[in-house]
Amino acid sequence: MPADTISSLRRWSILIIALTATMCANVFIHGAAFLIPTLHATRGLDLADAALLSAMPSFGMVLTLIAWGYVVDRVGERMVLTVGSALTGAAAFAAASVDSLVAIGAFLLLGGMAAASSNSASGRLVVGWFPPQQRGLVMGIRQTAQPLGVALGALVIPWVAQSQGVGPALLFPAVVCALAAVVCAIGVLDPPRQPRAEAPAEHLINPYRGSAMLWRIHAVSVLLVVPQSMIWTFTLVWLMSERGWSAASAGALVTIAQVLGAAGRIAAGRWSDRVGSRLRPIRMIAVAATLAMLALALTDWLGSPVSVAAMVAASVIVVSDNGLAFTAIAEIAGPFWSGRALGTQNTSQILTGGIAAPLFGGLIAAAGYPLAFAACALFPLLALPLVPADTTDTDAPGS
Repeated sequence: MPADTISSLRRWSILIIALTATMCANVFIHGAAFLIPTLHATRGLDLADAALLSAMPSFGMVLTLIAWGYVVDRVGERMVLTVGSALTGAAAFAAASVDSLVAIGAFLLLGGMAAASSNSASGRLVVGWFPPQQRGLVMGIRQTAQPLGVALGALVIPWVAQSQGVGPALLFPAVVCALAAVVCAIGVLDPPRQPRAEAPAEHLINPYRGSAMLWRIHAVSVLLVVPQSMIWTFTLVWLMSERGWSAASAGALVTIAQVLGAAGRIAAGRWSDRVGSRLRPIRMIAVAATLAMLALALTDWLGSPVSVAAMVAASVIVVSDNGLAFTAIAEIAGPFWSGRALGTQNTSQILTGGIAAPLFGGLIAAAGYPLAFAACALFPLLALPLVPADTTDTDAPGS
């Protein structure tokens, strides 16, 4: 079925379903971080140990992202989104039903392995159903799944965890992931793709051979994800412990920040469509992220109430590049490699985020939040020279 034979309404409905499924997966993946205050207060875990437990879904994703990408390349997006969402919901239900922290960690790990399915599959739906001149915008919309998932989790999980405990709080991602599986089974339509035997030779060639372009984009994204992971993991507990906010108020602010971050991703995607490049905006976002983290470090060190506004601004800036890198990789890798390339992209980012969270938890415990925020500013600065020079990336094989 050619991409232009379905209606515009049907195409956008597929985007919304892909966005919803990925958002629900992110409620599970990042919602574990909102258990940190409860784990710290009622289970006696220090910040490093609580952050390690909350990172289990991310570690699980690292184990299976490339494998899910391979499955997407072979069997299509609909099957992967449906099965992956169902398995994530099952793992969340299992985690909610046990009391042992070891068992909870194991089920969070398994759930992360299942939740990885949504990343490559939903990204390929966008690239498969939309033309190059719209992909920056629609991938930006799709990438709002991450901050919206964080926002939804922040709105519900801290309040339930504080009032009723860790188990009941985990029922929320369990339910939304189960519902997402049903919606994907009914509403997703796989995009058209030539049979491998009929595809041009350049679409079948490994895009990692003979070019450093994809490797450099992966490296840039790894560096840029460090402040993102830091902010997502510790904003809630920072507001509660350092600024004296209640769980409900802190969760509401995190929700607002994540919604603004979602809008920032859409704006960045539209920006890339207008300038005809995914890479120039990434370079400018890296500069802005460095300045934002330094401003946050300084205002927090001074004890200024402006630090809360600086935190919100940083929350928006540090997530704005994700959709741009994702779109560029899908376009460069082409239709027969994009699943694995997107899996590699997410694997490198999530592994970095999973390692960064407990390390920064230890740094915060030893030296405080201002130094940790300042340390985060180094990573986007290091990313700047690695951003590849502008190319005609919208004319890549995947286009």
